[in-house]
Amino acid sequence: MAMTDSEKARIHADRGADDTGAKLQTAGEFVFRYGLVSIFLWIGCLKFTAYEAKNIEGLIANSPFFSWAYHAMGLQGASNMIGVVEISIGLLLATRPIWPKLSAIGAFGSIITYVMTLSFLLTTPGVWEAGYGFPFPSALPGQFLLKDLVLLGVSIWLAGEALQASRRR
Repeated sequence: MAMTDSEKARIHADRGADDTGAKLQTAGEFVFRYGLVSIFLWIGCLKFTAYEAKNIEGLIANSPFFSWAYHAMGLQGASNMIGVVEISIGLLLATRPIWPKLSAIGAFGSIITYVMTLSFLLTTPGVWEAGYGFPFPSALPGQFLLKDLVLLGVSIWLAGEALQASRRR
């Protein structure tokens, strides 16, 4: 039984929608990975500047994860250490096309990073709007920190994808 022209057109349109969906997914994966790489490399490099160190002082001075570094190395030393870690994570994430296992390690580092930065919501003074409290985040640093929830999700996804890719090799 031969297909009608309208049935052929519908099948062709469905394939086009599938192709569009696949292309969007591929583009999204690229932006996930290399957007996160860019964030880690760029902000990691900024950690070596005095202005960025000053910007993170309130976050690290009150953090149970970073206050030791702040007290032991001083503000710029702690900021430099964080910068080295962030640059390392960015470079590891970027290795995905060649070394997916290394990229997975970078993604796990990213997960740890975003869990720690989300902890600032609990430890940093001024995160919750004065006079309102939870769940009303201040513009800075509260609302600024909330974006890390999405970056944590991206990191988890990238870890899973890189682990799967390493098993296929």
